[in-house]
Amino acid sequence: MTWSHPRGYDPMVACSRLWKEQTGVAIDWEKRSLQDFESFPVEELAREYDLIVIDHPHVGQITAENCLAPLDVPGREAELRSLATGSVGQSFPSYNWHGRQWAFPIDTAAQVCAWRPDLLESPPASWDHLGPLARAGTVLLPMRPPHSLMTFYTLTGNLGRPCAVTGELISRESGIRAVEMIGEIISMIEPACFEMDPIAVLERMAEPGSRIACSPLIYGYVNYAIKGFGNHLVAFANIPAAGYGGPAGSALGGTGIGVSAFSPNQDVAIDFAYWIARGDIQRGPYAFAGGQPGHADAWEDDIVNARTTNFYAATRDTLELAWVRPRHNGYMGFQHAASDRLNVGLLKRHGASDIVDDLNRLYQQSWADHSRRI
Repeated sequence: MTWSHPRGYDPMVACSRLWKEQTGVAIDWEKRSLQDFESFPVEELAREYDLIVIDHPHVGQITAENCLAPLDVPGREAELRSLATGSVGQSFPSYNWHGRQWAFPIDTAAQVCAWRPDLLESPPASWDHLGPLARAGTVLLPMRPPHSLMTFYTLTGNLGRPCAVTGELISRESGIRAVEMIGEIISMIEPACFEMDPIAVLERMAEPGSRIACSPLIYGYVNYAIKGFGNHLVAFANIPAAGYGGPAGSALGGTGIGVSAFSPNQDVAIDFAYWIARGDIQRGPYAFAGGQPGHADAWEDDIVNARTTNFYAATRDTLELAWVRPRHNGYMGFQHAASDRLNVGLLKRHGASDIVDDLNRLYQQSWADHSRRI
């Protein structure tokens, strides 16, 4: 099971076709919506599928549910070290929980800056540059949950006070500043952004006649940087700096491939997971089928960069400095509730301090049941 976008589905199908040619083992892929990918219970999927593409914040929950098999199996230590060495930023360790590796990164992403080279001479380098663009009606920001919360995370991280993974989520001062910055920019852009995820924003940027020139904080989708994918090419760059640390603090995304603990084909599934996460596969068939690789070999490949408007080289600093979200069992419920609370507060113009207090309260609640702290 993977997710429904050419970036998520096409490379899995293409690589599985090659895998069948090499091994005789057939793998059939099904897909679910981006919204389902971010929220659907992994345990339910693990009871139906051998291989599952997941997001790293699920690892605490899947460990508690014992629904995925650890991939750090005896006899494959050299392969495991090779995959770890090829990590882009914290992608590989983000799937490690309590000393075990529960998935391998096959797709690496973080919030970056999307921009139209035919409408702008260069991407905005700082948050201060966004005001004139937003007032001109040329900026969109994906605010559909959970992306509003991801923007909050990225801003707090870039301002130098990232959210915590234990204890209080964020100090009131830092949280209030981030909420106020989000509120300021959304006051200048279309309210429809609250119904838009990154795909919707990028589709809007790429459509004929679009005046949208920039989305300053959005998960990168390499497909839109390939000529011919959309009516207009969308390029990507490091995030505009809100603080003084450069492109630091972006909320890490991407996907990893995991193996069901209930699978009767577990050994073969683990073989495939190791294979598709390898550097040569990632920079070769995976990348050329429209995937957004998770291995540094692809990110550093001149041919891969040339066909994607330098997508990887242009955003690499942001990925290397990205922030890993909390991963404890209970976090996924918090992510949903916190995104909703943030959006309600922004739409109804609640006080920033009230919003931040509620985010901290919700975060404490996500840890409230001590039996879930695993």
